[in-house]
Amino acid sequence: MEIESFRHKPLRRLFEQGRTRGIIEPERLRRMLAFIALAASFDEFHVPPNFGFHVLTGDRKGTFAMTVTKNWRLTFTKVDEQTIADLDLEDYHGD
Repeated sequence: MEIESFRHKPLRRLFEQGRTRGIIEPERLRRMLAFIALAASFDEFHVPPNFGFHVLTGDRKGTFAMTVTKNWRLTFTKVDEQTIADLDLEDYHGD
């Protein structure tokens, strides 16, 4: 799977350089990023270990998420079957 773009700069640095500053749960995020990178198609996100992969609804329709911890999620959009974009690390249930 190709990651076309990152919204979260520390997450991009973790992926590209292995730097953990500004990152929660760095080991879990490394595993999640490896899972994403190794996926051959978008359909593989439905296969365990899928890290709680789910589709967001409402005003977040068109965005997908994977659970990092508690309220923290990796969120992204689908470009095509081999590409995601706008990869972000966010507390989307936060105030």
